[in-house]
Amino acid sequence: MDYKSDIGYRKETLKKLLHNIQKNEDLIIKALYDDFKKPEFEAVVTETSYVISDLKNTIKNITTWSKPKRVFPSLLNFPSSDYIYKEPYGHVLIIAPWNYPFQLALCPLIAAVAAGNRVALKPSELTPHTSAIIAKIIEKTFHINHVEVFEGGVEVSNKLLAQRWDYIFFTGSVAVGKIVAKAAAENLTPVTLELGGKNPCIVDETADLKLAAKRIVWGKFINAGQTCIAPDYVLVQKNMKVNFITYLIEEILKAYGKKIDKSPDFARIINTKNWFRLTNMIQNENVLFGGESDANKLYIAPTLLEEPDLKSPVMKEEIFGPILPILTYETENDIENVVSRYEKPLSFYIFSENNSFTKKLITKYSFGGGSVNDTVIHFSNKRLPFGGVGHSGIGAYHGQLSFDTFSHHKAIVKKGNWLDLPMRYAPYKDKLASIRRILDWL
Repeated sequence: MDYKSDIGYRKETLKKLLHNIQKNEDLIIKALYDDFKKPEFEAVVTETSYVISDLKNTIKNITTWSKPKRVFPSLLNFPSSDYIYKEPYGHVLIIAPWNYPFQLALCPLIAAVAAGNRVALKPSELTPHTSAIIAKIIEKTFHINHVEVFEGGVEVSNKLLAQRWDYIFFTGSVAVGKIVAKAAAENLTPVTLELGGKNPCIVDETADLKLAAKRIVWGKFINAGQTCIAPDYVLVQKNMKVNFITYLIEEILKAYGKKIDKSPDFARIINTKNWFRLTNMIQNENVLFGGESDANKLYIAPTLLEEPDLKSPVMKEEIFGPILPILTYETENDIENVVSRYEKPLSFYIFSENNSFTKKLITKYSFGGGSVNDTVIHFSNKRLPFGGVGHSGIGAYHGQLSFDTFSHHKAIVKKGNWLDLPMRYAPYKDKLASIRRILDWL
């Protein structure tokens, strides 16, 4: 078994993984529902189909991605041929989150295996049914010395982080991301940290309000708002506020019906701890819509809040739930006064037909990625990098970039022997002026 250098072995193993995922797709969907009532449609679109597509793309391209890449050589090294070789880091640790527990465990795993690494995978203990089916599929697909799943809680994560790894890939909260970074720093281990933040959503006076409301409701309340790239709050132009709120309410009711707690299309909060955290955010706020909750069912209705104080709990931290604060602005300075209060977000959304306004915001603010006139869709394009900046993350992945993330890029210069220019060799007397002219020309 040579998973480090045998591309054929890697490809065949990934084909086996694809077969086992397709064979067990119904069980995966059921596990996601059992963990937090994730609707079947969302389970397929955001979890199983996404992973299957990623696998097929990786299997198709792994041979090309693995080949040494020839680059234009430096004339200083003439004659030479220059290459970038990609080699696996070695033994990598992947710690996955609970909100998309199948996709965000398997996609990094696929890339790490494709790049030739050994993998230790730690799925989330908060989604035990999904964790169990992942462990079952991995066991049927890989030799234990190639990929191993470690189930359990924080104590398991701590034990894993105490070990030395060649690479660590973590998806989760900023707070835990700092713990992972600190542990990695002990051994100078490179990391990818996929974190989060308070993602702004700007709606100006030129926006198609009805369509904007529809797309914001979808992006915010899919997975019950438990999405790292979901809009965290909306800043709508003040004169548009009343109509915009009306459209938001209409779209929520269209999506989930009047009895939202009975809707099969609305997920639940992951656990009691997060349910209490979220319901506390609603207290003492002006609720425009929703606000209903049920601790026994871990249910919180899609909730709209009007103009919460920026110092209130709901505006202090990433919400990560079905609560959407609606703020207003009149000038671009008003936007800056809100957005600049927070660390660089993972995502940024703009609804506008004003191209100069849109370009100005994209250029002015630093963020991981985003969309204009839609939400969360940038995640779906495998040709776009996905990752944060600053507190919202380190590094990026998706598509070929995922393979590259788990590969060390090794520079190689193959020097020809048929010519050996004497300029670089000592003694250097009378050579400096000539070498300066050459360097200036280059």
